[in-house]
Amino acid sequence: MEPKYVYDFAEGGRDMADLLGGKGANLAEMARMGLPVPPGFTVTTDACRVFLETGEPPPELEGQVAEHLAALERAAGRRLGRVDDPLLLSVRSGARFSMPGMMETILDVGLNDLSVLGLGKTPERERFAWDSYRRLVQMFGSTVMGVPGARFEAALAGIKRQHLAADDTRLDTCDLIRLVETYQNLIREETGQEFPQDPVEQLQRAVLAVFASWNGERARIYRRRERIPDDLGTAVTIQTMVFGNLGPDSGSGVAFTRDPATGRPGVYGDYLQNAQGEDVVAGIRNTVPLQRLEDLDPASFLRLRDCMDRLEAHYRDLCDIEFTVERGTLWMLQTRVGKRTPQAAFAIAGQLADEGLISPQEALARVDGRGLARLMFPRFDTSGTREVLARGIPASPGAAVGAVVFDSAEAVRRSAGGEKVVLVRQETTPDDLPGMIAAEAVLTSRGGKTSHAAVVARGMGKVCVCGAEDLTVDPDARLFSTSSTTVREGAVISVDGSEGLVFPGAAPLVDSPVMRYFEAGGQPPAESAPQVVRDVHRLMGQADESRRMEVRANADTPGDAARARRFGARGLGLCRTEHMFLGDRRPLVEAMILARDDTEREAALNALLPLQREDFTGILEAMDGLPVTIRLLDPPLHEFLPDLTELSVRAARRDALGQRPEPREAELLAAVTRMHEANPMLGLRGVRLGLVVPGLVAMQVRAVAEAVVARKRAGGDPRPEIMVPLVDAVEELRLVREEVEGVLKRVSAGSGIAVDCPVGTMIELPRAALTAGRIAQDADFFSFGTNDLTQTTWGFSRDDVEAAFFSAYLDRGVFQTSPFETIDREGVGRLVEIAVAEGRAGRPGLKIGVCGEHGRDPDSIHFFHDAGLDYVSCSPFRVPVARLEAGRAALPPAGSSDSR
Repeated sequence: MEPKYVYDFAEGGRDMADLLGGKGANLAEMARMGLPVPPGFTVTTDACRVFLETGEPPPELEGQVAEHLAALERAAGRRLGRVDDPLLLSVRSGARFSMPGMMETILDVGLNDLSVLGLGKTPERERFAWDSYRRLVQMFGSTVMGVPGARFEAALAGIKRQHLAADDTRLDTCDLIRLVETYQNLIREETGQEFPQDPVEQLQRAVLAVFASWNGERARIYRRRERIPDDLGTAVTIQTMVFGNLGPDSGSGVAFTRDPATGRPGVYGDYLQNAQGEDVVAGIRNTVPLQRLEDLDPASFLRLRDCMDRLEAHYRDLCDIEFTVERGTLWMLQTRVGKRTPQAAFAIAGQLADEGLISPQEALARVDGRGLARLMFPRFDTSGTREVLARGIPASPGAAVGAVVFDSAEAVRRSAGGEKVVLVRQETTPDDLPGMIAAEAVLTSRGGKTSHAAVVARGMGKVCVCGAEDLTVDPDARLFSTSSTTVREGAVISVDGSEGLVFPGAAPLVDSPVMRYFEAGGQPPAESAPQVVRDVHRLMGQADESRRMEVRANADTPGDAARARRFGARGLGLCRTEHMFLGDRRPLVEAMILARDDTEREAALNALLPLQREDFTGILEAMDGLPVTIRLLDPPLHEFLPDLTELSVRAARRDALGQRPEPREAELLAAVTRMHEANPMLGLRGVRLGLVVPGLVAMQVRAVAEAVVARKRAGGDPRPEIMVPLVDAVEELRLVREEVEGVLKRVSAGSGIAVDCPVGTMIELPRAALTAGRIAQDADFFSFGTNDLTQTTWGFSRDDVEAAFFSAYLDRGVFQTSPFETIDREGVGRLVEIAVAEGRAGRPGLKIGVCGEHGRDPDSIHFFHDAGLDYVSCSPFRVPVARLEAGRAALPPAGSSDSR
């Protein structure tokens, strides 16, 4: 049998999204539910992948499309290309994961110079026919034939200026006929070709153009941003056209079954009379709230509400719906699980659980750590009175401050230079995607909650205010103005996406309610607490109940340790002792390293001992009763030694002036020259420093032990763990362990109080991971230092390579995301899995955690759960995120959801 590349809606369903794309699968599902869906069929992602690999469509595709088209024509009683009452088609992209506006759509396929006359054969349909034709010529010309879209836009703007028309609906039939002629001339000038009159050719070329748009620049940028694989391809949905541009009794809209910004139940969305759906999404005309449809067309509104209720109950989630009303008849054009803000995600998950549509575990699966982190971001202080520049629709919440820019290229340029920017446009288009990614916020003077700017910004977690009608945006003059103010490019503004407000300058910030909740220890909130706090508390409780892994924190001071505990950390997974030696203590470390004899070294160590003891006592008190993993000193030497270049220049200057060098300065230069390392990250640090510098390990362990004694005498329950860094061989660990145990015994004997500290190691070098079975025989625990493990596995110096070539690697698909942000499962992750398996084989029950930066990353946390780790450790402020993701990682696969 030949491969099947085309499926009728009746053959599909929502579980076929990998093959039919999200749009095609959901249209098939709605058709199966009996909802009013215009008939159609879907070309599969398999066909797209063949095209992308070979540059040609599968040979079977043309015949299969023709067969389904013939069936569609028979059912409709109309034919594609017939002059009298022709069948017209829409050709839309539809990937597995929603990529709003990133790929191509061509509407009204089938119109030509003859069939447009048949479509408009009656006076009341004449303007509609030419309006539809000019849309096809513009879409086909730019999407399929490669004519710059700006040329079509300029022609449309020119004819609107001639007639002082505020929008397209003010143009009459003659204007539209002239516009079609102008568009066709533009195509001829730009391409040397004619606009195709053969409807079948139009359809075939439109399908291939949608396939090709999968690899368009904006689609690739969006996939990289959203971590969508490049090899999925897109399906193409071919559907009978229905028309919202037939007059005031027709229109198009977008509806949400709940507010995607707040999660509140109700009727939310936008509606536009006498418009096709692209007009609503593009934001080129300001819409009216969806509730107005109840007044304009009560019967269609009631049918739409019934469809919305049925879809939400069926999908058990917020649904995003596109629809058209054609002369009083409702048609459903698309549904999908809707993108939502983090606040709405937490609210909707709780509501659906309360309504019995989903379980508490499914509710937890519907939120994520990235959204929780956004809810913890600061907000603008609105307690005082501030000048308001503009008010608009709060499309995507949050607080952002930045310099005004008016195009995508300028946003990218300034952002690359370290400047925070706000992208201001009349309305955004898919071509603005790079600027939207670069900007802190997006502000538009047109459009609503369902416009391109709103949908894309919500999906990316960007602050967005749309439809700020007070603004007059002039991108050519690089300014926007209100009735009383002019704001030029580069001026700083503040955008409040939660309230839909724009302020001049940088507005002051305050902690968000969710941050205040965690700072207060995450206690059950009062009934008067903001709803978002109650929603977060509920799902954090579910996460803590579900998770298997513990969450610890990385902290180096008593204050950070106390904050981590308030945020829910169950101990410290990493206490970096070298951070305690910075600042005014740095000269003591320098003296220890550069000591000329044992006496000088011992004096430096004796000066450091009480300082270390005081640090450890405070941290153990803050984490009383919980484990505190203390890493022995691990400083790259260059961080604690005088700069060699500076010393050399100083000596050369003295020599040039004929001055005798000071004895100590000469000794210092000689010592630093002797100890200089070409690559200090791979030099004398970690366990190597402890073995080479006599007394260093003993001093640190003694400080820990004496802090334990002090805390026990005070009635505390200290639980320190000693961690040896940068171990390559079990012999290194064995030597240090002997020294540690000797010090602990001496302190115990001298104080009369037993001091017992587990001794473990960091697994942060490939050799350690590959010999973990042997190392485990002398280790009480492992902790993966994934920062160094990533550097040494990839051969990357993090300090150098991220700025040097990571952007090129991301652009060219070497990796989807930085391996320093999300664990490289194939390489670094494989080493982790080997070390876990061999470590526990060598020592059953071995406690294993991770304390590198990956312990804060949601995707990495799921990997660590699957790999069998006992805990993750991260910075105090990321502890809530890690708790939530550890809970989500423990959910069974059936509880997962792609609701975002």
